[in-house]
Amino acid sequence: MDIDGNDVERHYGRGHIFESIMRALRDMRQDVSTLAPADLALVDEFHTRGRAATIELAGRAALTPGLKVLDVGCGLGGSARYLASEHGCRVTGIDLTKEYVDAATSLAALVGMQDLVTFHQASALDLPFPDGSFDAVWTQHVQMNIADKRAFCGQIARVLAPRGHLLFHDVFQGPGGTLHYPVPWAEDASISCLENPATVRQILESLGFSVLEWDDMSQLSREWFGTRLAALDISGPPPWGSHLLMGVTARVKLENNARNLSEQRSVVVQGVLENA
Repeated sequence: MDIDGNDVERHYGRGHIFESIMRALRDMRQDVSTLAPADLALVDEFHTRGRAATIELAGRAALTPGLKVLDVGCGLGGSARYLASEHGCRVTGIDLTKEYVDAATSLAALVGMQDLVTFHQASALDLPFPDGSFDAVWTQHVQMNIADKRAFCGQIARVLAPRGHLLFHDVFQGPGGTLHYPVPWAEDASISCLENPATVRQILESLGFSVLEWDDMSQLSREWFGTRLAALDISGPPPWGSHLLMGVTARVKLENNARNLSEQRSVVVQGVLENA
């Protein structure tokens, strides 16, 4: 199945994302001049389990100051800013959605990190970097919209230096059947390209990657969605959070994510692999 990149960009582009974030901050009477990167985590960590998953994934590898890291599918840049501020990495982020890239750049400036992280609009299937450019590639919740997994993995292998590391946190097809839609990455099946984790692992190994860690995080993810939904039942949508990026179907997307995980229609995996 071929996926039109314009359809993917239209799905994620909500219009005026940065302005919506600034409006929410004003509504909370937040002094934007004192913001730290961690203050943005509820909105700029647009993946299952949010900042906690980012910290967990980073802890799986020895990320040392000065390492060159590429964040593929960086979204609003939350993970990139975390890796730069907490681990001293030199982080470049790419995303297909221009609105995300523009917002990521503005948010970096808002927290004084414009000289530590850079963001570019680019396709994960055509990374605009020379071979062996990065010590590590980081990706969270990206390949669900990419049909050609081999091309995606091959681009990552190409830009990684020898013995470089791939760190991923992603959603895959489970054994329970087709998904309930909408979900955060797709309103329907037209731009959703889940593959089972064993197939993706086989592709990565065929490209020369060695698996160092490969862990199913589905139960923790399911519990996290349950907690979020329970909080919404009690107090309703807060002014601040990733629902700002999901539009009017935010609640049903969360419900479907929880249901898909509970019925094993989807699974969540974290992994660390070493390039040949």
